[in-house]
Amino acid sequence: MEIKETQEKVDKIIKQYGGYWEPLSMLARLVEEVGELSRELNIEYGGKKKKSESDGREIQKELADITFTILAIANALKIDLNKEINEKIEKDLQRNRGIYY
Repeated sequence: MEIKETQEKVDKIIKQYGGYWEPLSMLARLVEEVGELSRELNIEYGGKKKKSESDGREIQKELADITFTILAIANALKIDLNKEINEKIEKDLQRNRGIYY
């Protein structure tokens, strides 16, 4: 699925449940989700110990939460992430040509 299609799907879901939050509120949500990912990575690969067997979340779920929130922010700000990511990849490929491949 293209990022554009995913953005459209996220848009429908958010509008169905009342619309977009203010950008700073969405940023706070993104930071919260990144914190949850950080905690899970620290449990899985770092020194943090689980308090119980049910403690912690799945890394892939946290990444999905972060992605959903980023798509929501892009939608609210009318940003075409498909276009922006393609431009970013091309820019990095040009800048790093000969370094990594």
